[in-house]
Amino acid sequence: MISSDTDTMRHITTVILDLDDTLWDLPLVISHAEQVIYAWFSEEYPRINERFSIADLRGLRENIALEHPTQDHDLIFLREQTYRRLAQMCGYDESLYAEALAVFQRARNEVTLYTDVEPALRSLSQSHRLLALTNGNADLSAIGLDVFFDGIYTARDLGWAKPDPKVFLAVCKHAGVEPGEVLHVGDDPRNDVDAPRAMGMAAVWVNRRDRVWPADLELPVHEISDLTPLAVMLNS
Repeated sequence: MISSDTDTMRHITTVILDLDDTLWDLPLVISHAEQVIYAWFSEEYPRINERFSIADLRGLRENIALEHPTQDHDLIFLREQTYRRLAQMCGYDESLYAEALAVFQRARNEVTLYTDVEPALRSLSQSHRLLALTNGNADLSAIGLDVFFDGIYTARDLGWAKPDPKVFLAVCKHAGVEPGEVLHVGDDPRNDVDAPRAMGMAAVWVNRRDRVWPADLELPVHEISDLTPLAVMLNS
């Protein structure tokens, strides 16, 4: 379902797009990256595999996140700390973290785009300014999508994560746009719809998995199951 709000859309000059679970399936991506790094540990640092399963490594990272609450927006920092801790616990030099992180990040950027994504980005980028805003750490240059975007913003770079209002204010200020000129598009009801909407932006909920909207949030004005109708709506 996507309603026709032509008066609002007429003022949109800039589209901010979320990445994970909006352009690709995040659980599949992370599962792949975890398997790749685990296989790499088996070859290079086997004592880690002897002591920990993939689930154990995931739990360790979650515990480290609890130890660093002021850094919970910086997923690269948390993974660095996880690999440092693994080295200490398994009797390896801490310097392994840099190589391990590089292995994980390469695998993390091996994404499979939803089939509608590239055509929609190509169409949207011809008529609107596209910005990416993510709480994750995907590298659009490595993925090959950076050509469609005029700006790429991460929680790590900004110092805050969605749904913090400071994130949206910082992006608008840096991009030189007013919130009323912006359409925010993403899969998370709070991070990508409710929060930007509270800042005066228009918002579209990308509901690829037929999820139920949270009862405590005001219903979205726009809901789509892929990006194709978004391009049609903005370019009509």
